[in-house]
Amino acid sequence: GVSTMQNRESAEPAGREPRLRDTPEDICFEATANAIALHPARPLLAAGDVDGDVYLYSYSCTEGENRQLWSSGHHLKSCRDVAFSQDGQKLFTVSKDKAIHILTVEEGRLETRFPKAHSSALNCVLPIDANVFATGDDNGALKVWDLRKGDAILEAREQEEYISAMAVDGNGKLLLTASGDGTLGVFNVKRRRFELLSEPQNGDLTSVALLKRGKKVACGSSEGTIYLFNWDGFGAASDRFALRAESIDCMVPITDSIVCVGSLDGVIRAVNVLPNRVLGCVGQHLGEPIEQLALAPGGQLLASCAHDQKVKFWDVSELAGLVVDDYRKKKKKGGPLRALSRKAVGSGEDFFADLRDEAEPEAAPGSDSDGGD
Repeated sequence: GVSTMQNRESAEPAGREPRLRDTPEDICFEATANAIALHPARPLLAAGDVDGDVYLYSYSCTEGENRQLWSSGHHLKSCRDVAFSQDGQKLFTVSKDKAIHILTVEEGRLETRFPKAHSSALNCVLPIDANVFATGDDNGALKVWDLRKGDAILEAREQEEYISAMAVDGNGKLLLTASGDGTLGVFNVKRRRFELLSEPQNGDLTSVALLKRGKKVACGSSEGTIYLFNWDGFGAASDRFALRAESIDCMVPITDSIVCVGSLDGVIRAVNVLPNRVLGCVGQHLGEPIEQLALAPGGQLLASCAHDQKVKFWDVSELAGLVVDDYRKKKKKGGPLRALSRKAVGSGEDFFADLRDEAEPEAAPGSDSDGGD
């Protein structure tokens, strides 16, 4: 637990063996990292920055042990997303230069390249299985690729604005695409066809995550609301939950019911879904918009990148043990955001004086008594 760690730190004489920390030290970049990914098995972090450079680091909780392993400068413009293959041997990167690159994780060698993959700047990439992956662009276009064919097996433009994020079900069958036009797109990868679009929500949908053993889908919006969909009901949101956050720009599932979300205000909030509760703050890049979040294998460590040109790590091991009951306590409106990790700034900072977690779930559209739709 936390207390033994503190005791060990204070009892250790200086200059002996390297200090063990709760989390790895920050990794600093020369330019803002748009995208980060954590390796599925090893303590490796990939990052892509606004200059188009891609980096691989090893990270460690031992002080002074983070290491840059390689960097790659093949993209001509900003690198927008990075993702490890499921076997952890390849790294997919996509860029504003419209190219998809596939690098070897071992030495960062450019192995496969699709130069003009889309007609617009690429924004996201998602490996689906060993051979199939998906890409989304700034213009709402989606492509699903098969490496065995060396080409796209599904091309669609069903959404009006940029594809911000994608998720796939456990069977690699249904692909979900969140878009800046406020819709969630549903595509059948196995049958290579478009299924349906949700009705548009308020603001841009910026993120998408599967929860509750795949029975619920959560989408974050630029307005700071989480929209929930039932797995078989993608047409309309079943529930919505407005956070007291400026925006939700990225989201990562930590447990079956808890997501961490990053915002323009630089705060990473832990949120329980159904019952809908803001649990508190796991960390922050003070006042710097957060670009992306990534969870380490084992679910104990969260990484974040933001406009301060840093990647920071947060201990989220306590989240799984939090019990969130259904009972709505009459809690004082506008209380401070609870610090959920030792590095999270609690409410002692002035910056957090106006951060409130009074988010009371609104009724879902259609569940009101007006009877209309």
